[in-house]
Amino acid sequence: MTPLASQVWLAVPVAVPLAAAGVHTAFRRRALSAWTGLLSPCAVLAAGVVLARAVLSGGHPPTAFRGVLRADALSVWILLVVGAVAALAAAAAPAHLAGERAAGRADAATARRYQVLVHAFLGAMCAAVLAANLGVLWVAIEATTIVTAFLVGHRRTRASVEAAWKYVVICSAGIALAFLGIVLLYYAARAAQIPEAQALDWPVLVAHADRLDPAVTRLATALVVLGFGAKAGLVPLHAWLPDAHSQAPAPVSALMSGVLLSVSFTAVLRCKAVADLVLGPGYTRTLLTATALLTLALAVALLLAQRDYKRMLAYSSMEHMSLIALGAAVGTPLAMSAALLHIAGHGLAKTVAFCASGHVLQLRGTTRIGRVRGLLARAPGLGTAFGLSVLALLALPPSGLFASELALARAAFAARFGWAAAAVLLLVLTAFAALAVRTAAMLLGDVPRVGAGPAASGAGVALQLQPAEQRLGVPPVAAEGTPQGPYRPAGDRPGPARLAPGTPAVPVRLGMAAGLPLVLGLAACAALGVAAGPLTDLLSAAALPGRP
Repeated sequence: MTPLASQVWLAVPVAVPLAAAGVHTAFRRRALSAWTGLLSPCAVLAAGVVLARAVLSGGHPPTAFRGVLRADALSVWILLVVGAVAALAAAAAPAHLAGERAAGRADAATARRYQVLVHAFLGAMCAAVLAANLGVLWVAIEATTIVTAFLVGHRRTRASVEAAWKYVVICSAGIALAFLGIVLLYYAARAAQIPEAQALDWPVLVAHADRLDPAVTRLATALVVLGFGAKAGLVPLHAWLPDAHSQAPAPVSALMSGVLLSVSFTAVLRCKAVADLVLGPGYTRTLLTATALLTLALAVALLLAQRDYKRMLAYSSMEHMSLIALGAAVGTPLAMSAALLHIAGHGLAKTVAFCASGHVLQLRGTTRIGRVRGLLARAPGLGTAFGLSVLALLALPPSGLFASELALARAAFAARFGWAAAAVLLLVLTAFAALAVRTAAMLLGDVPRVGAGPAASGAGVALQLQPAEQRLGVPPVAAEGTPQGPYRPAGDRPGPARLAPGTPAVPVRLGMAAGLPLVLGLAACAALGVAAGPLTDLLSAAALPGRP
């Protein structure tokens, strides 16, 4: 790849989303906004494909802006995952925003602000992924915190504002610790006579690792793992995650869980590559193993007690991030391949799960598991998509998570991590049971009937049986007939408002705009589990530890 081409394709994943944010700010035409909403993730995907070919062709890795941005196999792999998840979230956003507008919780200005923030969020994540300088990486991840804080509080309710503040406070504390770690790495680099302009370039630190002070590097690594681990959902600074994921709009929750956690963990991997050369692999192995096991144990305990399905998905993210951290702790090429494959599979499956949960919330008006029953009968398409996404998260074949967890188990036993693998297996099976039981109750419970049970009069009937648009005062005909609304009554039967007492609820189906992203996400996750295909070489190259 020529230097000019490198400059262009490395700039595209950052510049196009930021330009799209500017377009949404400057123009109010909804049709134009829809086009830019899909253009931005597609540009990220296209850049990822081009950069992957350049990386795999051999030669010097593509760089841009005097080495500030750099593409290697790991960054390209994460970039492709970010692009795929962002494309699914962008495709799901119009139906979600249509439901919010119909319910009176959003207007045109709110939707435009949402699009501006989402594209800025995407640009910041891409900058973090492609950054070759640890200082630039830190700034980009801090930018994701600022932007997503406004997205978490998007609805401006008491709960969402509290979740946004909690997110800002905890993640800022983590980012501050990571900043201290990076400052210490800079100090070690300058003490090793590395030029000031290159003292935070991770490829330079890897190349001169033998000159770095071990004591300073040890402390810096601990601070970086603790700090960036906060944004990755790892203990002890994890408490923001369930609140933020449960209050953010569904497509934003998909982006945060599907890729933001993994992007933040990529920063840990960059510093791990340096620390392993300075200290040997034992230090980061112990640190990451302890963090992974504690995170997994806490996530499983909270899953067992969980009664909120969006928070349930958030704790599931902690579970999967702990498995990724364990793969990094083992550190062999097979373990790293499993961890990176797990990042992709989890991103796709969790995107579908969160987008589907957003439709469930709009349909039922609650996130309480006990108040959602008979989803397969009430909304067959939505129930099927939600159920299949949970099955994928449970690592049942042909999900890509099945292949990654199987490879992770093989790698752990081969590296003599049998005790850790046994503990993880026990905890994962417990999480499997908790997720399966709660999801089955939502999907297979009794379908409510009009006039049945204690909530059989007045507003109680509407709350049980009507879509969120009708419950919140939108006329039934307008809510069901709008071409952008995600819900349709099946066939030509009358809406639930006209049903006689004792009649089963009318099944509701998703529109094409709401259902297509869910189908595509599930298909991609299954395809990843069946055969990685052309991604195999890239995955193998990305799994090589410490490659400068």
